[in-house]
Amino acid sequence: MPASNCALSNFPLSSQPAFQPPSQDRRHLLRLALAVAGTHWLPRGAHAEARWRFDPFGLGVASGSPTADGMVLWTRLVSPGLLDSLGNTPVPVRWELADDEAFSRLAASGQTLATPDLAFSVHAEVQGLAPDRWYFYRFIAGGVVSPVGRTRTLPDPQARVARLRLAYASCQRWEHGLYGAYRHMREENLDLVLFLGDYIYEYPNAAAAVRNFPTLATVVSLSDYRERHALHRGDPLLQAMHAACPWIVTWDDHEVQNDYAGVWPGDGRPWGLNSAADFNARRNAAYQAFYEHMPLRAADFVRGVRPQATHQVMLPRRYRFGQLADLVMLDARQWRDAQVCGNPQHRSGMVDPATCSELEDPSRTLLGTAQEQWFDQTMAQAGSGWTVIGQQTLFGRRIGRTASGERVWNDGWDGYGAARRRLTDSLQRHRVRSPVLLGGDVHENWVGHVKADYARPESASVGVEFCGTSITSRSAGGEQAQRRLKDNPHFVFAEGTRRGYGVCEITPGAMRTTLRVLDDVTRADARIETLASFAVQAGRPVVERV
Repeated sequence: MPASNCALSNFPLSSQPAFQPPSQDRRHLLRLALAVAGTHWLPRGAHAEARWRFDPFGLGVASGSPTADGMVLWTRLVSPGLLDSLGNTPVPVRWELADDEAFSRLAASGQTLATPDLAFSVHAEVQGLAPDRWYFYRFIAGGVVSPVGRTRTLPDPQARVARLRLAYASCQRWEHGLYGAYRHMREENLDLVLFLGDYIYEYPNAAAAVRNFPTLATVVSLSDYRERHALHRGDPLLQAMHAACPWIVTWDDHEVQNDYAGVWPGDGRPWGLNSAADFNARRNAAYQAFYEHMPLRAADFVRGVRPQATHQVMLPRRYRFGQLADLVMLDARQWRDAQVCGNPQHRSGMVDPATCSELEDPSRTLLGTAQEQWFDQTMAQAGSGWTVIGQQTLFGRRIGRTASGERVWNDGWDGYGAARRRLTDSLQRHRVRSPVLLGGDVHENWVGHVKADYARPESASVGVEFCGTSITSRSAGGEQAQRRLKDNPHFVFAEGTRRGYGVCEITPGAMRTTLRVLDDVTRADARIETLASFAVQAGRPVVERV
């Protein structure tokens, strides 16, 4: 079957700053990404094929961005030691997708180029497949065959589907633990994984690290970001989970810089590299490296240009799993306004809502004006099934009490109260039947009800929320989570000391969410257990522990 023609996404660009045509360099990268994603056949002898004595597939394989007739197949060629040192010549790579693991019945195949401009990454966009089918795939380059991955197409949008089983996960700082969670996730019989941000961390080696890499310094340049992604991707347990089923991904802040907001820097480390020009270059490098290492479509890479920024990766998308569920993935970093009332040197933090009127400024946005409009249009098209909204962080209001009074965290939705109300207003206005918000970021499990207006505790519940803990990343104050429940009665459960992931099993009548946690994140052979399970009935925005 031919690869995708890669038509550009219809997602509108943010209206905050004015846009200009892409620079020649960015146009070149876009054309290159589109060209290699769409390559089906190359003339014999068009490029000399290298013959390697090593395995160039040291970062494994992955699939994602699924549709009812295809998906993106991903790999990246690297030399031993996970280094990008394959020279300056594009490398032809063959991909094969089959009905069986022995590849005796090919369903599609093609050839593309891994180019040095895109770190020898491969994004084969496959289309023309049967809906609701599992397939096996692999890559071949230089006489070497990659590991085999397993992927699937989504059901036809009008199909009646009995079940969807997905996991949600986030925050996997490499030095903070081993990826034992993924060993257990592979056994969960999943259709999809939703990864909700902080795939990498830009920091140098952590204090009291579980594992260390000698050159783990602060990430700044494109080569730095490529190396950090390769470090994470080199983990065999993470690779195995990527190969098990398709992933749908979004990002949070650490893929670029802690607590950055749109075009505004966040935590300025390393100090002295926080001018607008410095941060623009750093963000561009981070966005390119993210595309290079994720199973994303070329149409999602390099769309438009701001005066302050030249790269964009268009992550917001809707995935329809038959009539059973809409999966809506949001981007709460790229187009947001800067945080307010925080430390000028580090804008985010705990702030007093009574003395910070800017928190409720209706002109401020977390998603960006255009993404808010896209979300509202998407909710207007919501079906009668479940609407699962994947976004980066805790959605519900979370008050913390200190000796000096109440505090809220201004980097999350609490820092953008009017924007949060616009989202809940959209759910109500379009009568979205069964909305579920999934989040991450806070390294704690929180479960609760989505309120129409968090300033009025008596307001209606318009949905439910499951905010997940981290795969490995530590929590700064996880032991306080349960004590904070009494100040935030819209939540029904909180726990902040355990690491793991969540599993949602969705049927037409109900959704069951299970919080799975490890006994010891420092061990690759850690045991898994169920922390708690919850049920939600379709059409009824109430979460109950079971």
